[in-house]
Amino acid sequence: MQPTALYICYFWLDEPLVQTQVLPYLREIQKGGARVALLTFEKENLSSEKIETERKRLADDGITWHCLRYHKTPSVPATFFDILNGARFVRGLNKNEKFDILHGRVHLPTLMAAIARKLSKHKPKILFDIRGFFPEEYTDGGVWPEGGWLYRAAKRVERWLLKEADGFVVLTEKARDIIFPESKTSGVDKLGRPVEVIPCCVDLKRFDAISDESRAHMRSRLNIGDRFVIAYVGSFGGWYLTDEMFEFFSAAREADSSVFIMVLTQRDKAMVIDKLTAAGFGETDFFADSVSPSEIPQYLNAADAGLSFIKRCYSKQSSSPTKNAEYLAAGLPIVANAGVGDVDLQITEHNVGVLVERFDRECYLDALERLKTLGNIRERCREVAKTGFDLETIGGTRYRRLYERILGQK
Repeated sequence: MQPTALYICYFWLDEPLVQTQVLPYLREIQKGGARVALLTFEKENLSSEKIETERKRLADDGITWHCLRYHKTPSVPATFFDILNGARFVRGLNKNEKFDILHGRVHLPTLMAAIARKLSKHKPKILFDIRGFFPEEYTDGGVWPEGGWLYRAAKRVERWLLKEADGFVVLTEKARDIIFPESKTSGVDKLGRPVEVIPCCVDLKRFDAISDESRAHMRSRLNIGDRFVIAYVGSFGGWYLTDEMFEFFSAAREADSSVFIMVLTQRDKAMVIDKLTAAGFGETDFFADSVSPSEIPQYLNAADAGLSFIKRCYSKQSSSPTKNAEYLAAGLPIVANAGVGDVDLQITEHNVGVLVERFDRECYLDALERLKTLGNIRERCREVAKTGFDLETIGGTRYRRLYERILGQK
């Protein structure tokens, strides 16, 4: 009989992260024979027609989709309501479907799963997909005051979930060393529960179409010519070091007045344009826009390097930046700061980029000079993406193995 799983995600279906991370993983998990359902929290009231259209589309992929409304304000009461409502809904689904696994993506969905199991006669296994250090991320990102009551409450919940869960996912070896050091050699924690390190992977098939010809076409479309292009994908603010990244762009312009900046961001286009303009970049010196996940490979193919500056702090030891995997998949060397997840080791061990030790002009110029000495390493970057971040061989294989190990405990 096929095992069944409910994947609980506290994001909405159209969120790019769901499209590029959650759904691809669910398709991979199915390859192990599991039937999967997905619960999302939608930030807008969806019409019945929209819901049915999306349900049919996902059903064609073998995914049963359920959705609840996401509530944003007031922040704490709204989140508390969503947790209770989610737990209630999961309990009802579990009563009818009798899931084998409740798969929570990070802390809040796993809390919904744990509460629902406590209130259910049928007791499915719980997979705590920890991914990041959620309480510390909120303090490091400036959302919560350090040591405040929200942080303390989140840590108490985290300790309970670590006791309740039957298996775990972390994104980095550093995170494993912090939470489950004993699993480094055994693959299990002190209680014998399986632990997997699964970095943020990318579907390399999305990058199959990139070629020298498509690169030339995109560069012509953007009127880049033979200029050196530095790309950035993602958001700004919080633990993403906005000022430092624009200072790096300015240093790059100082080192090479013809440098071209490409910024692919969903929310910050106006800010990017203002900052680049203030730094002296003309309209023909940059491209800043929102593009769909399906278009990102073609844009990155036109670039020469990818930038990733993230605040160096405790929580970021658990971070596996998806942008880095995308850069490598597109054949781009990475310019990154030290102290984030396993990035240091990945760059230095495979020589696929340069690390910035300090955020100052001298270090930026040195990094740019070292970047030039790497030469054309596009194929090496793609090979590292294949061996370390491939959705099928890394992400899918490890998730399927984890499901088998969790269910093997029955």
